[in-house]
Amino acid sequence: MMDPAFQVSYSCSLRFDKCQLRQAIKGRLYRYSLAHDDSLQYCRTRSTSVAGYMPTLQSLPQEKHRLSESTGVLVVNLGTPDAPTAFAVRRFLKQFLSDPYVIGYPRLIWWLVLNLVILQIRPSRSAAAYRKIWTNEGSPLRIHSQDITTALREQLASRRPGQFCVELAMNYGKPSIASAIDRLRAEGVCRILTLPLYPQYSSTTTASVSASVAHKISTLRQVPETCFIDNYHDAPGYIAAVAASVRDDWAKNGRGDKLLLSFHGVPMSTVA
Repeated sequence: MMDPAFQVSYSCSLRFDKCQLRQAIKGRLYRYSLAHDDSLQYCRTRSTSVAGYMPTLQSLPQEKHRLSESTGVLVVNLGTPDAPTAFAVRRFLKQFLSDPYVIGYPRLIWWLVLNLVILQIRPSRSAAAYRKIWTNEGSPLRIHSQDITTALREQLASRRPGQFCVELAMNYGKPSIASAIDRLRAEGVCRILTLPLYPQYSSTTTASVSASVAHKISTLRQVPETCFIDNYHDAPGYIAAVAASVRDDWAKNGRGDKLLLSFHGVPMSTVA
């Protein structure tokens, strides 16, 4: 397996006050840091790539960094209900489907549709589907996300001891992005790198995560330097890892006549 590494490049620097942070996220906001004049510096990522199955984050920007400083890695997935019940699913769906990055309809019209129709019908049906895949340990999505987070934490600890803290967060549900950032801050990290588990950029997923991170960061009195990985779908290491997982499955379960690749479609406007 090829040696994994992050490569992040920055350009297009400009400055704005902290109160403008959330407005700036309407673009593609990837890094914030405190400048010498206490204004917030914003750098938009021109190119971001991730190589390897479990990244080591070896190529973080080095300016103003000291080896004694630690970096928090925020691994983010979409989220899952707390339990396969109608009540838990209704709470999850309300948060998920209230996100303006996910649903772009006029707010008043969508509020009526969501609260008077969808949340009255969908939770019980979805809860029945969740019960079919629920395990004794809980939601499969949460279990797999935690496994990825643990593997990343262990690899970083072995390669760069004491320099990284890794936390899992969900954009909807628990553990929340806000609580995960609080845990990283409690560990004393001076910068936070957000790694959404979405290989390809989409405003419905990646941008929503960046907005949630920006919202939490904007409430902090001490703003950490923040980096954001927005895509890695074409990284050779990621592609190699996906191919390896297919070969592993073939070795265990046999190779079928056809290999079907199925993806969740999104409008082109959300990936442009």
